[in-house]
Amino acid sequence: MQLVVARIGRAHGIKGEVTVEVRTDEPELRLGPGAVLETEPASAGPLTIETGRVHSGRLLLRFEGVKDRTGAEALRNILLIAEVDPTELPEEEDEYYDHQLMDLDVVLEDGTEIGRITEISHLPSQDLFIVERPDGTEVMIPFVEEIVAEIDLEEQRCVITPPPGLIDDRAEIASARDAEAGTDADADAEAEAEAGAGEA
Repeated sequence: MQLVVARIGRAHGIKGEVTVEVRTDEPELRLGPGAVLETEPASAGPLTIETGRVHSGRLLLRFEGVKDRTGAEALRNILLIAEVDPTELPEEEDEYYDHQLMDLDVVLEDGTEIGRITEISHLPSQDLFIVERPDGTEVMIPFVEEIVAEIDLEEQRCVITPPPGLIDDRAEIASARDAEAGTDADADAEAEAEAGAGEA
């Protein structure tokens, strides 16, 4: 099966290097020198990685046949696609490929439905699940063990234990606060009225 492993960003320098937004947990395996990748749009590829290095925390790649900045700029926003055996598993235990996690049902420990994973965002600090809720809105769930309690591929579900505020309806919380504030204001007004009556 084909998986998107990176998106090409800006040109870097004048020798054909480009920055890439990594979308795989195994960049050393998928984006190493010699790797041949399909592209989206398909007309831009296939591309063969010639060199790769990390600079200021970002992965820089150079592709065969791309020797200058003009050629590198022409590749901007192209998606890089690797062919992956669907039965293949990550080398590390408790790691997953994106395609294994897509469309998992996200639920709380008590079974309350939260939504469905529609996208995995790989950030430098952590990975995020983009979860579509039943009402069509989206919520972002950090893929960390403190929040993601269980991944059950057989049952196709992800059990989470979110901290307060992560998936709560903020509008409801705000309106509850406003109501409390209003109650306090009413009490203050009543106290002032009573004080005024006593003075008269």
